[in-house]
Amino acid sequence: MAAEIHSRPQTARPVLLNKIEGHTDAVNAAVLIPKEDGVITVSEDRTIRVWLKRDSGQYWPSIYHTVSSPCSCMSYHHDSRRIFIGQDNGAVVEFLISEDFNKMNHVKTYPAHQSRVSDMVFSLESEWVVSTGHDKSVSWMCTQSGSMLGRHYFTAWASCLQYDHDTQHAFVGDCSGQITLLKLEKQTYSTVTTLKGHEGSIAALWWDPVQRLLFSGASDHSVIMWDIGGRKGRTLLLQGHHEKVHALRYLQLTRQLVSCSADGGIAVWNMDVQRQEAPQWLESDSCQKCEQPFFWNIKQMWDTKTLGLRQHHCRKCGKAVCGKCSSKRTTFPIMGFEFPVRVCDECFDSIKEEDRSPLATFHEGKHNIAHMDLDPTRGLMVTCGSDRIVKIWDMTQVVGCSLATGFSPR
Repeated sequence: MAAEIHSRPQTARPVLLNKIEGHTDAVNAAVLIPKEDGVITVSEDRTIRVWLKRDSGQYWPSIYHTVSSPCSCMSYHHDSRRIFIGQDNGAVVEFLISEDFNKMNHVKTYPAHQSRVSDMVFSLESEWVVSTGHDKSVSWMCTQSGSMLGRHYFTAWASCLQYDHDTQHAFVGDCSGQITLLKLEKQTYSTVTTLKGHEGSIAALWWDPVQRLLFSGASDHSVIMWDIGGRKGRTLLLQGHHEKVHALRYLQLTRQLVSCSADGGIAVWNMDVQRQEAPQWLESDSCQKCEQPFFWNIKQMWDTKTLGLRQHHCRKCGKAVCGKCSSKRTTFPIMGFEFPVRVCDECFDSIKEEDRSPLATFHEGKHNIAHMDLDPTRGLMVTCGSDRIVKIWDMTQVVGCSLATGFSPR
């Protein structure tokens, strides 16, 4: 049921420690149990399973519980051992796990949504469950009474969620590519702002309440860092994935961002450097280098008796340029471009060789990754996805030795 991998080469890459198999459908979420050799998984096969590591080195299910509808997401609070499961039918189910992780008792069922629950967060401070769903809404419910406190509707599916427990602000990503910041109150709310920058649906969010940074991953293969605390609208674009970014985790102590994509890509970004914002793309009727008209500039084409050219953009300066004036490609990691992108000839000549040094490392997870959890105190990561396999990784060689400092994420 679970295979143990004994080989542990000391190279700067994730080391696969274990593979857990046994699910009959996609595993939608997996979390590491703090201070335990254990993993909790929820799946499309309608099961909630708690896997504990045995003396043999293999993981076996100590809890195997089946619910009425496919499990889409979960939120686990270790100190109280409360677990909340989002389901395909729109319900959120709360269970209490025993101290020995061998039993799980049903507590409440919350009618949170009309269709599939996409993400959720449990807040012990407010005793709320905040969740998003495919019914285009975010809802917040009281865990003490089980009643609905409030709901807000969007124009697109609400796909992912992060929540600031101290200020009761919720960040909601949706399938239109927008992120909405809401201030939640009992039975009311207010919309603070809407963040726009992605060209595809938002698939993952991560909020760092200490540095007040929001990270978003999307189907446009990119990650954006939003400096919420700076209040200046500063954003950093990170491009290194070749598929949809499904999971994010920011490590405060080492100032590294770990991101995972649908093709199994695992990226570790160095955020402890002075990065540059990517420029806004400029618009022009003619090339801003050679002044040749673009194909919609009929007047200039007629006046100069020339054919219009296709418009491109330099990723470094943002100018609108033709293909001839932007014939070269280069990496520019300081601006987040870890693979070659189009730049104008002038910018290409201005980039020095040391400017092309990578600021991220990329690794192959060798399976579809739909969800990821990382324990910084132990340097462990768990990944899962549609291939029904759960993988446990040793990340200490990748994210640095400063993980073993006793730091515990919120």
